Amino acid sequence: MRIVILLVLVALAAFATSAQADSARARRVQFVDANGNSVGSARLTPGGRGLVRVQVSVRGLPPGFHGFHVHGVGSCEPPFTSAGGHHNPAGADHPGHAGDMPLLYVTAGGIARAEFVTDRFDVASLFDSDGSAIIIHANADNYANIPTRYAAAPDAETLRTGDAGPRIACGVIEKT
Repeated sequence: MRIVILLVLVALAAFATSAQADSARARRVQFVDANGNSVGSARLTPGGRGLVRVQVSVRGLPPGFHGFHVHGVGSCEPPFTSAGGHHNPAGADHPGHAGDMPLLYVTAGGIARAEFVTDRFDVASLFDSDGSAIIIHANADNYANIPTRYAAAPDAETLRTGDAGPRIACGVIEKT
């Protein structure tokens, strides 16, 4: 009886270690534009204390600031609406979506490189039944920051999307 219990405990420990190792692995994202051309990649690396390091490198995009978000569905069929809305398990208004990330700045030469750390999501939460994707939008995200001198309050579209505009690149967050 003790041997059976010991074997069960060893098996459970091995499973838990395997699950922890899987959730601690970095995840890759390969971005494509609406024509299916590769435009770069990102890497999401889980860290301690619930932090995730995000590294992104893209090229061939229009210069300027672009909205950069985790979206709730792991699908990238142009025009990338297949990726659904922002990753938002709490049902918050913008800018409180878990998938809201810092703006991505593309240089005049069409290149963007960024690295930051976030605690807005953990990598494991992105692998629900339909996965997740990262979208690069055509416009800057205003994070629903509309001064009251322009409007009494942000409208529904601003609260939903941050007015980031059309989706110009998409990448599914992959486990391998």
